[in-house]
Amino acid sequence: MGFESAGGRCVLTCEINRFSRQTYSANFVVDHPVCEDIRTLKSEDIPQHDVLLAGFPCQPFSIAGVSKKNALGRPHGFLCQTQGTLFFEIARILRDCRPKAFLLENVRNLTSHNRGETFRLIYKTLTEDLGYRVTWKIIDSSPWVPQRRKRIYIAGFREETSFSFDDIAIPPEPWPTLKSILHPEDGSEPEEKPYTCGPMALVAGKYTMSEAYWQYLQDYRAKHRAKGNGFGYGLFGPDDVAGTLMARYYKDGSEILIRQEGKPPRRLTPRECARLMGFDGPGKKRFEIPVSDTQAYRQFGNAVVVPVVESIATAMVKCLS
Repeated sequence: MGFESAGGRCVLTCEINRFSRQTYSANFVVDHPVCEDIRTLKSEDIPQHDVLLAGFPCQPFSIAGVSKKNALGRPHGFLCQTQGTLFFEIARILRDCRPKAFLLENVRNLTSHNRGETFRLIYKTLTEDLGYRVTWKIIDSSPWVPQRRKRIYIAGFREETSFSFDDIAIPPEPWPTLKSILHPEDGSEPEEKPYTCGPMALVAGKYTMSEAYWQYLQDYRAKHRAKGNGFGYGLFGPDDVAGTLMARYYKDGSEILIRQEGKPPRRLTPRECARLMGFDGPGKKRFEIPVSDTQAYRQFGNAVVVPVVESIATAMVKCLS
């Protein structure tokens, strides 16, 4: 979506998750191949393209993923044969197809994983082995959407260009707050089942946390706070900026809870998540969500923030032109 806004046209998509492919086909005119497993995708079957866009699995490099794998005694990073090495599939396509440019996205912890060795290997592969001019930056999404989401973006060009992440257009202040993405619940937007209901389009009751679970979260937070830990939940109102929406949001939504008067807080609806990630919003066609709440939360939590990529794409395309 970000590169389409800059005049791009997709010529091939690769996505292994069938629910993600379902959402993709519901929102785009699929006039190009949609492949499933990048490991079985032959380089000679990939159409000629100017820009490669990719994200490789975050889990081997993320703080949470590393902690989990350490606890289980499993290898992580490039030692993780099931996920970490998918970066090398990207490198293979760059080597064989030689697009003019690429843009990769990952968790910010990628730069510090394994004392920086993981990122040094990625950088060496892209520059020394593949010959691309590479620059990168950790960007917080909060100027574009009401979410503090820091992600690393890695841009590479086959030829020397003047591209710099410092040149991308950042929206002027004041930056958006959650009020811009929350259901207004005042009848000003139409009812959208199963997310809202009734003439006032009130958020459906299923998104409100039970009294018992809300008490559990408060007790859990108090217990860890007494130990000096920061575990707990994130509670926000319309004038706030949320923390990071993660793929695990479907479990309890505790990282982003919305205050409610006289009752426990609620989680965001999938429609609000679409807005929080910039898939939906003023001036944009409504993003279709054909999957269950669980799958929708996973997809939005794994996605990139669309308007951030729009700004990057605009700057990259100028250099390509």
